[in-house]
Amino acid sequence: MAERKGKMTVEEAGRKGGLRTSENHGEKFYSEIGRKGGKIGGPKVGQRVRKLIQEGKAYEDE
Repeated sequence: MAERKGKMTVEEAGRKGGLRTSENHGEKFYSEIGRKGGKIGGPKVGQRVRKLIQEGKAYEDE
């Protein structure tokens, strides 16, 4: 394992940033940004997923 010189890993930085965001904004913030992400993906994403599920079920039936 490489010797560390006081710098944090990307994983540690991400965890620290996520915890800080959670403390500052709370649960409501995450539900709002999740909703916005769903709007950006829109119905095209849902239709694609639905199609893949149907194809998977048809393949299982064969």
